[in-house]
Amino acid sequence: MVKIEQFSVEAWMDKHENNSRYNIAETCAASISIDQLRELSEDKQREIFDTSKPLTYGAIRGSDNLRNNLARLYSARTGNTLPPQNILTTPGAIQANYLVAYSLVGPGDHVICHYPTYQSLYEIPKQLGAEVDLWKATPENNWIPSIDELKQLIKPNTKLIVINNPQNPTGAVLKKSLLQQIIDVAAKHDIIIHSDEVYRPLFHSINPLDSEFPPSILSMGYEKTIATGSMSKAYALAGIRIGWIASRDPSLIETIAEARHYTTISVSFFDEEIAAYALDPSTVHSLLSRNINLAKTNIEILEKFVIKNEDECEWVRPLAGTTAFIKFHREGKPVDSVDFCEKLLEKTGVLFVPGSMCFGEEFKGYVRVGFVNHTEGVKEGLNKVTQFVRKNLDEVALAE
Repeated sequence: MVKIEQFSVEAWMDKHENNSRYNIAETCAASISIDQLRELSEDKQREIFDTSKPLTYGAIRGSDNLRNNLARLYSARTGNTLPPQNILTTPGAIQANYLVAYSLVGPGDHVICHYPTYQSLYEIPKQLGAEVDLWKATPENNWIPSIDELKQLIKPNTKLIVINNPQNPTGAVLKKSLLQQIIDVAAKHDIIIHSDEVYRPLFHSINPLDSEFPPSILSMGYEKTIATGSMSKAYALAGIRIGWIASRDPSLIETIAEARHYTTISVSFFDEEIAAYALDPSTVHSLLSRNINLAKTNIEILEKFVIKNEDECEWVRPLAGTTAFIKFHREGKPVDSVDFCEKLLEKTGVLFVPGSMCFGEEFKGYVRVGFVNHTEGVKEGLNKVTQFVRKNLDEVALAE
């Protein structure tokens, strides 16, 4: 039997998210309804899905409409078109990430994973029998890992380098020049790169015209790359459970497709049609504009909160995505992040995610904040946190 470690962040959310008044732990851009999605479209008369269509399994690897729209987005601003057949759809990015590991690594393989990050990205390879090393980013370096340390982690049996860009929980990005250095290392050793890009393209604090603006890993010219994504985070449609796997290398897609047959016959026809509608040229730009503007507005609110409470907290301001990693301390000593989050929820109804429980024991005092929720809720919730810090921080245990 495979040993399964507790998936700490999902266990925490499962336990608490439906009992909170201010869910500032949610990592999706504020979710929208189908009616709101239609309002964002330039073609409001177009059907989102065809209710007369028989409910068969549908397209096994993913609907043509959805894969065509995804291929168009991955091909934009590049001279190399991504064929739609190089994309597989999945029930959410969580299965996309699982399938990449399940298809490509096992006992005797070595995996390097960008860290801190979503637990499944390094835990699933472990469960599959691979040896895993963490490529650690630190706040002292603005949550950017060292390329020299990556080189030192390479082994003869290194099969896969996993990155998360933009990164959960810090909101940091691996910029274009660093991505090129990662590719150079991988190409030298014939290593596959898996880039979890579920928070792409929600860039709120770096300009697309910046020479260091990070493209998708699929746009960097190295064929042995895989990108995973979803409709949940940047596209505000977590409820339709649509994710995907894309690669420039058709042999990687075929390998993953064979494994996918054991877990997924096809993805819901209705979900895929909603996703295709959202990613259509008539809708996607308005949808992303809505979410990026929400992120820009709310990051300013969060920054004011950090400044107001600068004696009790610190951060590295995120550049992208929906999350920030904030460290709380008392008289210079980090608080117990679990005790902090539990007491905060009990006294104010505000839900954060404790970093030491959900992202690694070394992240003492850290909490993950999901700030791209509805602005009024974020503002009210953070005001409650300020009151808690002023009145109740002395009641919170310090980290051991």
